[in-house]
Amino acid sequence: MVLTLPSFAYPLTDQRGNESVPRDIPVIRAFALDTQRHLGFRGAYLPWMALPDRWVSWLIGGVPSGLLAIRRKNVDVLMSTFPMASAILVGLCLHRLSGKPWIVDLRDSMTEDDYPRDERQRRVWRWLERQAVRHASLILFTAPSARRMYLERYRDLLPESCVVVPNGYDEQDFACLRFSKPQAFTPDRPVKLLHTGIIYPEERDPRPFFRALSRLKREQRIQGSTLRIVFRAPGSEELYLDCMRELNIEDLIELQPHVPYRQSLQECADADGLLLFQAANCNHQIPAKAYEYMRIGKPIYALTHDAGDTAALLREVGGATIADLASEEDLYATFPSFLDAVRAGMHPLPDRTMTQRYARQDQAAQLARLLDRVSGSSSEAIRRQASNFAAEHARSRQE
Repeated sequence: MVLTLPSFAYPLTDQRGNESVPRDIPVIRAFALDTQRHLGFRGAYLPWMALPDRWVSWLIGGVPSGLLAIRRKNVDVLMSTFPMASAILVGLCLHRLSGKPWIVDLRDSMTEDDYPRDERQRRVWRWLERQAVRHASLILFTAPSARRMYLERYRDLLPESCVVVPNGYDEQDFACLRFSKPQAFTPDRPVKLLHTGIIYPEERDPRPFFRALSRLKREQRIQGSTLRIVFRAPGSEELYLDCMRELNIEDLIELQPHVPYRQSLQECADADGLLLFQAANCNHQIPAKAYEYMRIGKPIYALTHDAGDTAALLREVGGATIADLASEEDLYATFPSFLDAVRAGMHPLPDRTMTQRYARQDQAAQLARLLDRVSGSSSEAIRRQASNFAAEHARSRQE
């Protein structure tokens, strides 16, 4: 069963989310409001009204609805997925009230030394993170570095309780895509490079890339008539538009609005190359779109840190030119050769055999084995782990 929020609680919805749930799976939409949109005044609200996040009101509907479903349907295992912190809080409440084993799917790290940026919210999230580590039977991550970080952060966390289930792609999403044969580049058909999704001003800051493009344009090594770069639904549009105007690269880059998921996949399939942004402060994360890009099978220009998990994945699968997102000089040096290779049809492509390892059927099978493991685990083992954490917490307070 799926316990989630009503559609009106989300600022944006995609019908594909509903279509991806099999019809025989019950979906329970429990009451919740978005603090900013429903409880704020012109978008403003008191900080405590959005702790741990803007959907904290889901406790009112999520906990009673979840308990009722657990008892009526004899649920075996609970599973909560971050990045909605309220989902972890609801899962914690349901676990404590029902005694059912609990899997916490953190995916990426929940907290960092400087994240969330609001100190009050960071304290609440770190407390919630400690509760998850203490009470969960399993914690799932999508990248190896995130798992290592948590094992270092929480010394009593058992390694066998931390499992990496990488993101992947759903083959069905690509079944209806049209993959046309490459066409020769002419003055009427510039090279099209595409990035889909949000480009965060810090975690994926594109401004060093913008500055490198500006230098290359001034030197007449690139021009708008032969190069088209599209950012699909990047967010922070005003910030980026101002930067593009200042650097005189408006003829190179287009900022386009959001489109439905499958339409965005088709746009990737139609592009000549794909852009991927990931900063060094996200080295222990891998964007979900990286797996979709690999499945698309087009050349990838990855603006990321060489030591991160994203770069490691792309080196494993192939098909990517990797350049340091934070280094204007590195981008200036590598981007022209990437373009030349794309134009000549000589850029390597992702290895299809390696990519198939990340089809979601494999991830689903791994998750099914984990669910079997947790549902069959002894309550005594779970209590013993919780007792260890309680003892460690007591020692920490004494120190």
